[in-house]
This record gives sequence, structure tokens and C-alpha cells, in this order.
Amino acid sequence: MAMNKSHAPAAQKGVLGMLIDDHREAQQLFKDFKSARDDSRKAEIVRHTCTALTAHTKIEEEHFYPFLRDADPDAFGSLLDEAEVEHASAKDLIAQLGAMNPGDALYDAHFTVLGEYTNHHIAEEEDELFRQVIEKEVDLRTLEKPMEDTKRQALAAKAHA
Repeated sequence: MAMNKSHAPAAQKGVLGMLIDDHREAQQLFKDFKSARDDSRKAEIVRHTCTALTAHTKIEEEHFYPFLRDADPDAFGSLLDEAEVEHASAKDLIAQLGAMNPGDALYDAHFTVLGEYTNHHIAEEEDELFRQVIEKEVDLRTLEKPMEDTKRQALAAKAHA
């Protein structure tokens, strides 16, 4: 059951809304790939998705996850451990895709599996982690600006790479 950012209380809405927007963007890109017919369109979607996911994992790992771990290690610890392992798997696939071209054997398969991992990760985050953040009334407002700044920097760095 996907989470709607409008359901988040004010203390969580900015940060969770940002993460949920990222999730929806990624899900749409994976859908777009399925209907992409030519290699240049596929390459463009893969590049865009990998850039977006890289920026997203960065803001979670540098800000969101450590903040939650500090806030309540017992409540969030094992979910965060799983999320970090899922990120590591995604990063491996992103690195492999970066070294591949459309038309290569297994190019589409790598991206499809990345999509499956990503959708699983999104479901767990929204159904479990985000709901717990709301239930435990963790105030995320101090994270909003640093997360926005990190995301902007990550996307800008990628644009110049």
C-alpha cells in the first residue's frame, strides 16, 4: 500500500514528502523503460534513473538513516540495516549498468532487477519505516534543508560528470 505524502503530519511531511516524491519518480521511470522501444531512449531512462537513485540513497544514508538510528536505535535499527544492504545491492547494479550499453546481453535484465529491488525497498520503507517514524512522532524538520542541499549537490555533480 503506497503512502500518500499528504497523510504525513507537519513534523514529518517535508522530509517524507521529498522521499516519497523520489520514490514515485523512480517507479515511473521503471514503467517508462518497459515501453521504451529504441536504445537511445532506454539509455536516457537508465541514466536518469541511476542518477536519481544515487542522489536518493545519498540523502538517506547521510541524513535520514543516521538521524533515525540516533533517535531510536531499537525501533529503527533492523529496518535501517536491511535498507543499507538493499542500497548496497542497488549500487552494485547501478555501477554495472554504468559500464554497459543498451543492446548488451543482460542490460535490460540488470535494469529490470534494479526496478524490482527498488520497488521492494520502496514498499518496505513506506509501509514500515515511514509509518513508524509517524507513529513515534520523530520530528524531521531539521533534516529538510541538509537533505535538499545534499540532493542538489549530488544531482549537480552528476550533471557535470
